[in-house]
Amino acid sequence: TARKVTDASDARITYVGRVAKNSTGVSFDWSGVQCRLKFDGPYVALHCSDTKSNYYNVWFDKDTGCSPDIVIRTAGTDTLIVLSDKLGRGVHELTLQKRTEGEQGMTTFHHFETAGEVLQADPVKERYIEFIGDSYTCGFGTENSVRTDKFKPETENCNLTYAAIISRYFNADYNLVCHSGRGVVRNYDDWGKGIPETTVTGKYSNIYDEGPSHACPAPEIIPDIVVIYLGANDFSTEMQPSMEEFCKGYISLLGKVRERYGNDVPLLCIAARLDPGIFAYVREACRRSGLDNIWSMAMQDGVHNLTSDLGASWHPNYSGQKKMASQIIPYVSTITGWEMEVKAYR
Repeated sequence: TARKVTDASDARITYVGRVAKNSTGVSFDWSGVQCRLKFDGPYVALHCSDTKSNYYNVWFDKDTGCSPDIVIRTAGTDTLIVLSDKLGRGVHELTLQKRTEGEQGMTTFHHFETAGEVLQADPVKERYIEFIGDSYTCGFGTENSVRTDKFKPETENCNLTYAAIISRYFNADYNLVCHSGRGVVRNYDDWGKGIPETTVTGKYSNIYDEGPSHACPAPEIIPDIVVIYLGANDFSTEMQPSMEEFCKGYISLLGKVRERYGNDVPLLCIAARLDPGIFAYVREACRRSGLDNIWSMAMQDGVHNLTSDLGASWHPNYSGQKKMASQIIPYVSTITGWEMEVKAYR
């Protein structure tokens, strides 16, 4: 049977996160970008390219809170990946989620092949959260259970992070702006390099993480809240920023968020658990910013244990990430007014 070919940029396909639609398809590299496709028939395939190699969670006809049906790897150019040819008759929903970060490469979706017609996919959910962060937000090592394991892209899964858990708890969609090893004014162990464009503050306004530094267009969706979880990499080695330098960089980041979304979007600024002193810096930066509608909190040092809650390179695994989410959820509930229901974190 002849396959129906639909451009990845088709308006009936829903994307969540920062993407660029162009003549060759839809390109993106930030963690957590989602693509939703609704189609008729048992067959669906993806035609894509990748500058390096990325991993994707794939779900059919189910919520992203469940374990993915399959995990696929994108690599090379003009690759056709058959996602399924045994779904059965009727209408099906496909969700693809980029589980690895921009450092692993940029993906371009060219088109989808289906056996039947493509229908209008579900839109972005009514609730929407933006998270700005580093490796903890990317999901570095979330699928590991041993803290001494070395990092592998295969075990990085942003769907198991505090950000994804919080979003599922409130039935919200989310956008991730994050990169492992990056900070507000300096990155992990690179005090002497002095390249501000490589920090999260420097990257925030770009449509790509590692790709060309094109400015991100005006947002189509305004988030209900922006959560910033940074600071660990700024204080990762003996050379640490001064209060003045950190506050200047943090205020610059806050200004970029305000410029993008306006004054009505609340900001929750979380200090990393690496060092209690980080909270003093974050709290002071919030105070000096003079901004309204802004909150700060500290991730407590004992929020998770240092054995079974850690994955690769001493980063929190799924167990540790759930415990982190449990600290942040009450703040999000209070700030947004969303009800804090009695239910499991997943």
